Amino acid sequence: MSDTPWPHAPLHQIGENGVYIVTAASYQHEHFFRGAQRLAVLQRGLLKVARDFDWQLEAWAVFSNHYHFVGQSPKTAENLSEMLQILHTKMAIWVNRLDATPGRKVWHNYWETRLTFQKSYYARLKYVHHNAVRHGLVPVANQYPWCSAGWFESTADTATAKTIESFKVDQLAVKDNFEVASDW
Repeated sequence: MSDTPWPHAPLHQIGENGVYIVTAASYQHEHFFRGAQRLAVLQRGLLKVARDFDWQLEAWAVFSNHYHFVGQSPKTAENLSEMLQILHTKMAIWVNRLDATPGRKVWHNYWETRLTFQKSYYARLKYVHHNAVRHGLVPVANQYPWCSAGWFESTADTATAKTIESFKVDQLAVKDNFEVASDW
């Protein structure tokens, strides 16, 4: 056996407070959260755990096999791993109970990036709000119930909404090579 460390997961170097974009994927991109009930529970779980850990989500989108969010960390972002571990554990237990598959691996990993430039932040907000459109699930983002687009439209002031909508997102480097289930 080699002494060479072999990377199997992204290195999470978080600690500074700030705004982060986070993507998490299900194990082998399986569609564990296919269907309205499962998507609603995953969204509710994400919003609740973020609130419990003092993360302020500004954009989110949940799908059958992954999710994204943009969120402002509390004083430090060091609790991100614990927050996601709790979310993933609870969601795995719940979905495995539904499927009568105790102990099945549900989540694979997550990737986070601290957003340090305003333009990058705005572009990623738009990207997450519109992710259901990108995946071909809806023609207009606010029609997808398990994302923040409708909430954003109803709470953002007109100038902010126009600014964010003006950003191009086709060249962004966001981990999002997922085929989502279309039956939601």
